[in-house]
Amino acid sequence: MPLVLGVTGSIATGKSLLCQHLVERYAVVHADADKVVHRMYDPGKPAFDRIVAEFSREIVGPDGAIDRKILGSKVFGNRERMGALTKAIGDISGEMQRVIDEWRATLPRETVAILEAVNLMEAGYSAWCDATWLVAAEDETALPRLMQRNGFSEGEARQRLASARHWQDRAGGADHVFHNDGTLEDFLAEAGRVLDETKRAFLAGTLPPSQYEGWRVEYEQQMEAQRAGREAAQARSDG
Repeated sequence: MPLVLGVTGSIATGKSLLCQHLVERYAVVHADADKVVHRMYDPGKPAFDRIVAEFSREIVGPDGAIDRKILGSKVFGNRERMGALTKAIGDISGEMQRVIDEWRATLPRETVAILEAVNLMEAGYSAWCDATWLVAAEDETALPRLMQRNGFSEGEARQRLASARHWQDRAGGADHVFHNDGTLEDFLAEAGRVLDETKRAFLAGTLPPSQYEGWRVEYEQQMEAQRAGREAAQARSDG
C-alpha cells in the first residue's frame, strides 16, 4: 500500500502550490477534493438535478454545467444554504474514502498519494491518511495573493480570510505545519525535505502515529458544545 498524505490549509496559503510542486518534482499521485466533488454534480449525474432543483436554473451556465461561481455566491456565508448544497451533492465523505481505498488497493508501496482538501481535518478525511500536513500563512501574507489570484477587492479578500479557519485551530492535529510566509524557494525546499523524511519513515515502519486523532476528539467536543449552545439559545428565544 502507498503512503497517503492529507494536505490542508485555508484560502491562499499555498497548499495547492505545494501539491503541484510535489506532483511535478516527485511524481506523487494527487487528488483535489474540490475537483472530486465537482465531478459528483456533472451534467447527467443525480446531484446535478438535485442542486438545480434546490437553487434554480439560474446556476446553470451556457455550457450546460453548473456555474460554480454563481452557486458559490448563493451559499457563501450562509450556513443554511451551504447545508442544503451539501445535502444535494450527496455522500461526499464516501466519495473521498473511495478515492483513498482505490489508492491503497492499486498503488505500490513506494508511491506517495496526496488528498488535498480545505476541510480535510474537520470532515474526518485525515483519519484515512498516514499523516496530515497543514499549510499556513498569516492574513497579511495571504491577502495580496488572494486579491491577485481571484481579482478581489481588499474588502472582499478580507471577508474571505475572516470566514476561513485560522491555522492555529488546526495545528494541534497536523503532523507538520508549513509556514508559507517566506520565500518560494524555502517553502518548496521544505516540502521536498519533509516528503523525503516522511517517506523514509513510512518505508522503514517508523512513521509515528498521526496527531490527528487526538485533535479530532477535542474538535468534536467543541462542535457538540457549540451545537448545544445554539439549541439552548433558540429555546430561550422561543420561550
